[in-house]
Amino acid sequence: MAAALVAGALRRGRAGAGGAAGRTLRRLVSTLVVAEHEGGLVKPSSLSALVAAEAIAKENKVSLLLGGSGPALHKAAEHAAASHPLVNEVLVADSDVFAHPLAEPWAELLRSVQQKGGYSHVIASSTSFGKNLLPRAAALLDVSPVTDVTAISEPRVFVRPIYAGNALCTVRYTGESPCMMSIRSTSFSPATESMSETKVAPITQVDLSFLSEASSRKSSWVNLTSQDTERPDLANARVVVTGGRGLKSAENFKLLEQLAEKLGAAVGATRAAVDAGYVPNELQVGQTGKIVAPELYIAFGVSGAIQHLAGMRDSKYIVAVNKDADAPIFQVADYGIVGDLFQVLEELLEKIPDKK
Repeated sequence: MAAALVAGALRRGRAGAGGAAGRTLRRLVSTLVVAEHEGGLVKPSSLSALVAAEAIAKENKVSLLLGGSGPALHKAAEHAAASHPLVNEVLVADSDVFAHPLAEPWAELLRSVQQKGGYSHVIASSTSFGKNLLPRAAALLDVSPVTDVTAISEPRVFVRPIYAGNALCTVRYTGESPCMMSIRSTSFSPATESMSETKVAPITQVDLSFLSEASSRKSSWVNLTSQDTERPDLANARVVVTGGRGLKSAENFKLLEQLAEKLGAAVGATRAAVDAGYVPNELQVGQTGKIVAPELYIAFGVSGAIQHLAGMRDSKYIVAVNKDADAPIFQVADYGIVGDLFQVLEELLEKIPDKK
C-alpha cells in the first residue's frame, strides 16, 4: 500500500513537472517573423505569419523583420507596427542590399538578428522568397527547418502535408533553438478588421555592420518581369479562374482572362498548360506552383492531377468544367459541368455582366 502511494506520488510529480515545463516553454516563447512588403504595405502572406505566431502561444513576444530601402520601407514599417496586437517591435534593415529578395544577404541578416534577439521561433511564409531564404538561414544557424506548416498544435508540434497533400503529418521539433518554420499562408487567415489603433509597436533600426561584400556578390539582381494587369494577385484572390491543357492554346487563355475581368478574379493554370507555353509560370497552381485557397475556384479543362489538387483543394467552393466525366477533378469539386469548356465559357461571357 505504501509503495503504491509513493509510486502514485512520483507519477503525479513527474506529470506536474511536465506541465510546469510546458507552461515555462510557453512563457519563454518569442518569435521573429520575416515579413515581405509591397507598395508601403505588409503583404497578406506575412500577416498570416503573425496569425501563426499567435497560434504558437498567446503570450508570444513577436518581432517583425522588414528589409529594403526608401520611403516604401518606412511606410511598410508603420503599417507593420499597428498590424497585430502581438507585435512588440518592428526591426527595419534599411539598405539597398535588401531592396531585392536575394537569399544570401537576407540569410546573413536573419542569422545576425536571431543571434542578438535569441528568438525561440522564426517564421516565414511559404512564398518563393520564404522558400529560398529559410533553408539558407537555417544552415547558417545549424538547425533544421520545418516547412509548409498548416496547423500548430503546441509550440513545437506542427501539422504539415505530405504525399502531395494526400496525407497530413504531425511532427515534433526536437532540435536546438530557434525552431524555424515556413507556414502555408492560406491555412492562417488574418483578421479582416482594421489595424489596431490603441497599440503601435516601436520601430528599431537593425545594425548592419555584419554585412560582408562577399555575401552580396554571390548573386545579383537582374530584373523583374510581371504582367501589367488590374486583376488581383493569384495567391490572395477571392476568386480564381484556372485553365488546363484542355484550353489547347495561349490564344484560348484570353477567354479565361476575359472571364476573370468580369468576375474580378485572378487567372491560374496547371503545370501542363505552363509547360506547353500557354501562360507564364507565375500563374501555375499546384505542388510546384502557388498554393491558393480562394472562396471560389473555377477549373476549365483541368484533369485534376494530384500535384495540382495539392495547390487548390482548400478552396471553399470548387467548380469544374471538363468533357471527361471520369476526370479526377470531379472528385473534389462541389459543382461539376460535363461538357465542352468552350461552349460553357462562351455562355458565361455572354451572361455575366462587365464588372463596374
